Amino acid sequence: MFTTGVTRLLIGDDDPDLLAAYVLFFCVCGFDIRTARNGADALAEYGAWHPAAVLLDIEMPRLDGRAVAREIRRVRATPAPLLVAITGLTALSERAESMHSGFDHHFVKPVLMPLVLAAITLGLAAR
Repeated sequence: MFTTGVTRLLIGDDDPDLLAAYVLFFCVCGFDIRTARNGADALAEYGAWHPAAVLLDIEMPRLDGRAVAREIRRVRATPAPLLVAITGLTALSERAESMHSGFDHHFVKPVLMPLVLAAITLGLAAR
């Protein structure tokens, strides 16, 4: 499943190996990618670039993914970006907290990247 056209995707994760894997996967799928290694940089990059979708780790330094999602939602950009959490946090309460913070989807690591791609592609098509 590949995207049609070029879609801007911001990926925030403090694990350099995972970040590189995500970038490789989504570049092959046709996305225009920017990255951030902490939450504060992810928020700044979002404000400067306005991607259609944002993929965020929850536990990042300087500002966690939930705080980034809440701030993005507070700004109320039009069109609103699709927000996807990818985290190692497995408790059911974490999923509820992600949704409360403004995420559209919540995936637990390790993830099957085609499922994340499908969530992003279908989520953006529905907007």
